Amino acid sequence: MGDRRMFAKTIVLSDAFLDMPASARCLYFTLGMFADDDGFVNSPKGIMRQCGATDGDMQILLDKKFVLLFESGIIVIKHWRIHNYIQKDRYKPTKYQDELSQLTTDENGGYRLDTERIQIGYEMDTQVKLSKDKLSEVKESKEKRSRFAPPTLEEVTAYCKERNNNVDAEKFIDYYTANGWVQGKGKPVKDWKACVRTWERNNYSTGSRKTQIVPDYMTEEKPKKEVKLW
Repeated sequence: MGDRRMFAKTIVLSDAFLDMPASARCLYFTLGMFADDDGFVNSPKGIMRQCGATDGDMQILLDKKFVLLFESGIIVIKHWRIHNYIQKDRYKPTKYQDELSQLTTDENGGYRLDTERIQIGYEMDTQVKLSKDKLSEVKESKEKRSRFAPPTLEEVTAYCKERNNNVDAEKFIDYYTANGWVQGKGKPVKDWKACVRTWERNNYSTGSRKTQIVPDYMTEEKPKKEVKLW
């Protein structure tokens, strides 16, 4: 591994580089000094602690693409080959060949990730991570979203009008509300629109009759019978 490291003035004197805080620039130089002969750094967090850099400094380098981050946590100096040329007799290939295989070089010799993946923020040990309680809340929230929500009278009325089926929306709501929105052998209703269509097929519509045909799913394959509803 080479003992000397160089930095190209075209990079470190550019406006994009000089616009960064001094702490971010210091981190960049320190990473460059510890990188291997291909520009890879396998311990960026330790180097950050050593030079007093913050997570924000690393994020700036990532956002401005002065360094590139791999899923393995290893980073590479994007403009390494512009900064350094190491003679073959002194060059030692990087150990991180899997990461190296994901890179191409642009016309200027800079590294470029050969994927269309969006590089997200650098996850540091000091960042807030989801606790077990938080994960439980997220899981519970997902379960709540998947639970059945009884429709409103307006929703049922609109759906019946859309299908032009003459089903009495108010009686539909009253019926299932009284039964706790269950059907068959106490099975919870999962799709109220399907129930409306069942009432529709069984001619369970508005009218002056005080008896109506019980929907198929309430008979459990038994012969249909006349029952009093009110």
